[in-house]
Amino acid sequence: MVMIRVTQNMVTNRSLTSLQAGLDRLAQTQEKLSTGKNLNRPSDSPTDATTSMKIRVQLAETQQHVRNAQNGLGWLDVTDSTLSGMADNLRRVSELALQGANASITGSTSTALATEVAQIREGLLAQANTTYLDRPIFGGVTAGTQAFDASGAYVGADAPVQRSVADGVKVRIDVSGTTVVGPNGDNLFDDLAALESALRLGDKAGIQAGIAAVTERQRAVSDAQAAVGASYNRADAAERKGQDALVTLRSALSEVEDTDLPKAMVDLQMHEVAYQAALASTARVMQPSLVDFLR
Repeated sequence: MVMIRVTQNMVTNRSLTSLQAGLDRLAQTQEKLSTGKNLNRPSDSPTDATTSMKIRVQLAETQQHVRNAQNGLGWLDVTDSTLSGMADNLRRVSELALQGANASITGSTSTALATEVAQIREGLLAQANTTYLDRPIFGGVTAGTQAFDASGAYVGADAPVQRSVADGVKVRIDVSGTTVVGPNGDNLFDDLAALESALRLGDKAGIQAGIAAVTERQRAVSDAQAAVGASYNRADAAERKGQDALVTLRSALSEVEDTDLPKAMVDLQMHEVAYQAALASTARVMQPSLVDFLR
């Protein structure tokens, strides 16, 4: 039978080791309560730390998709408002052209109609150069600040502007300027200039041609509005889905990282009582005397 002699040094070392372990548990629980996090460093739980990093990556990606969708919605909203304004102006131009086609219109009245058409043309040109965050909404991917120059010629880069609103899902948020007003040399502004000239000259055939051209442009604007509405619905649905996903991901991240405060408070009280009891018992056991030092 092996006999083990328990010395004062052994008792002291083991007691200090146990006290230190109890103090460590108390400190860890206090840290969880003060930070509100179960994971304060990867070593706390490598498995949970890995899960947390994966969730955070998904969270960052989803947040970016939501921001993209919100940016797209803002762009589409401005585009829809601009197209509505252009449609109103074209309706007014159609009314003026119909008045000009009336055989009883006098020269002064025809001139007044032509002047109003010219003013509307300038207004439409300004609308065609509407910007969102300093980018022309009908300019495609142009780096410039205008989609049309002062003469009404298209100077944008006719390529689609898209936003990634989910993994593998992109939504076009712009409308091509040439789709709305037509190609250079035969666009809306050329038609309005020709209509203005026909009204000043009293050219009935020219006015009739202008009416037909304006009707065609109205149809193009209406089609563009329909396309914008469809894109808006897609972007809005993606944004709402992304917001729902953010709630789910944040909840999952909280379950992995955040401290259960009621449980942590109970643990703190338990560890504190255990540590105080260990201190008291150790103080009673480890009472050195002169004999201990003389051994």
